[in-house]
Amino acid sequence: MDETSPLLGNQPQDSPAVLSPNLRPRHPDLIPTPCGPIKSWSELSCPLKLYFCFTIASLLLLLGLTLPFLKQAGKDVSDKENFTVSLIQLVGILFCMYYISRGVLQENRQELLAFMLSMLVLMIRSVVNFSVLDSKGKQELLVRFVCIMCLGGVHLFCTTFLLWRPNMMAFRVGGALKSLQEQYFLLNLCFSMVTFDLQAQLCLCILITAPDSTMFAANSIILGVGVVWACLTDAVGAIAVLKEAKILVWSFMVLNLPQVAFFVYLMYTVVEHWLQDDTYILEAAAVTGALVSLLIKGVLFWGLIRLVRSFGQGLRERMFAASR
Repeated sequence: MDETSPLLGNQPQDSPAVLSPNLRPRHPDLIPTPCGPIKSWSELSCPLKLYFCFTIASLLLLLGLTLPFLKQAGKDVSDKENFTVSLIQLVGILFCMYYISRGVLQENRQELLAFMLSMLVLMIRSVVNFSVLDSKGKQELLVRFVCIMCLGGVHLFCTTFLLWRPNMMAFRVGGALKSLQEQYFLLNLCFSMVTFDLQAQLCLCILITAPDSTMFAANSIILGVGVVWACLTDAVGAIAVLKEAKILVWSFMVLNLPQVAFFVYLMYTVVEHWLQDDTYILEAAAVTGALVSLLIKGVLFWGLIRLVRSFGQGLRERMFAASR
């Protein structure tokens, strides 16, 4: 059966051509955006509004604690590891703001999950970095470390609670049709993985090029090209998902091939420099980041292949009907 029976009710219909209210998604209640419809601020409950404001304020606080240390560490060439960690934390905080905004306003579980994963990685990275510092370094980072751990724990708990709430956004966009609800889930999954892939690639570029200043100078040009290529590739992937363009989907997959070759080249360069350094923290993190990036691409390709099969079945028209 292709419809969710409990949502249909037993109300009589005047005409077979007229859908019951339960079958029609409530587009007038949603605000159309380039990334899909979102809920208006007035529709959010008071506790959800408070949590959203608290989350944004706490992320801005972490951002404010990271920027001064990033500037200070950037002046000290010998403090390259702390500079790299701070820069990656800065990228993670900015992406967390994006994830929580879409996750709350779209009731998007995939974005909330990405927010949780990013926050968890941020906390783990802070613990590892704090544990290897000397007593002077720990005193300098104590305030930021405590804030990240305390606020991160609160966010993980509250976001887990939000994930368990009933998700009505799929019904509001796709109606009671299970096929469209599943398609909406896949679309959100692919769109979230495209963003997560961009975040992983940016962090991986920072990790790979940071261990040695000479290495960074030698690869500065190819690094800049790689970052621009990653942004363009993921932009193509996002547009392909939202516009249901099969040509762009296959183009996105082909554009990922030079990215893989780019990271293989940089990984080879990292391995060459392993024996020339006394520490392997950043190198090990770079290898781990490369594996995570490949895992993300694998999940993304799996979702895209499934999503392409359902292009042209009416989801895009329902998602953006309010803008017409």
